[in-house]
Amino acid sequence: MTSRTIDGCILTPQGFVAGQVVLDGGLIAAVRGTPMATEAVLQGGAPVVLPGFIDLHVHGGSGFDIMQGGDAVQQVARCHAQHGSTTLLATTMTAPMPEIEAALRALAPACRERPRQGARVLGVHLEGPYINHRRLGAQPAFARPLALAEMQALNALAPIRLVTLAPEIEGHLELVAPLRAAGFVVQIGHTNGSYEDGLAALAQGATGFTHLFNAMTPLHHREPGMVGAALAHARYAEIIPDLQHVHPGAIRAALRAIPCLFCVTDSTAATGMPDGEYSLGQQRVHKCLGGVRLADGTLAGSVLTMDQALRNLVFEIGLPLDDAARRVSTYPADHLGAAGLGRIAPGLSADLVVMDRGLQLQRVLVQGEEIELVQHAR
Repeated sequence: MTSRTIDGCILTPQGFVAGQVVLDGGLIAAVRGTPMATEAVLQGGAPVVLPGFIDLHVHGGSGFDIMQGGDAVQQVARCHAQHGSTTLLATTMTAPMPEIEAALRALAPACRERPRQGARVLGVHLEGPYINHRRLGAQPAFARPLALAEMQALNALAPIRLVTLAPEIEGHLELVAPLRAAGFVVQIGHTNGSYEDGLAALAQGATGFTHLFNAMTPLHHREPGMVGAALAHARYAEIIPDLQHVHPGAIRAALRAIPCLFCVTDSTAATGMPDGEYSLGQQRVHKCLGGVRLADGTLAGSVLTMDQALRNLVFEIGLPLDDAARRVSTYPADHLGAAGLGRIAPGLSADLVVMDRGLQLQRVLVQGEEIELVQHAR
């Protein structure tokens, strides 16, 4: 593949430059340009070039659910590439262990080789079943205690990069350090634990919180809860900025408190689809009014995409573009320890999104491959 160039306002680790990115195959060969102020980027007509988006919490898309197996993960990866996600973690639901095992077997090929025209599937986010049955949210009622041998057996089926657990469950706190030593990133989530439980888990090596504010004990001024532990002590935490899961004011509070707060979609099979009924693991969910809910009205994942997450951060929350862009690319990459991702710099993977000044997608490249954007995703 011959070298190519992409011109525009380019977000580098040092800030925006007006210039060009030089690509050589699937890598960035060089970045050339003149520094420019962030506030000037959306005022002109030049394209905006950002690192490809990284989504660590993806259940589905285009009518396909990760838990259904088969070629679902390939379809989900293609759906999210259409919206600028160049890397994702395929995320499981709480379910009987044979169903989780079957899902992981189906995920393994996509983790080894990126689906054509799709996002890189870096591995698995095991969101269940090691959670508290009192904070299931939209998860089915198959929560169970974690056993290290079971985790290792699951990891042998497909690479687990991230696991969500409730630290207050008996035996879980003692397993955080061994999980970290084995290479798993540990997030606290779907938890009925206290502020003190959160601090203890962080001290043992947990490094993040799963969809902050949702499915965890809330902040009260005399009982800070798990939300209080995150706001007071976390460096990393997920947040779903669809403006339904979390009020904009709460998002702003988390942005002030958590240095590397990053965005996830928690997207479901309903993403990119018309209103109607869809699967979320064993649950049936309903898409309407821009959201996804169980029959009882409980929020059940989202239909958010990462390009919309970026627009919400900039145009609704009011973040500067460079700050917002890092929260959909750089910070999730750093949280996983994914070297070579989430930045535009020489020698790194050519994962790029090109947007107009309204932050609408114009181009997406994954490892240098141009994604053929369909009309509805532009």
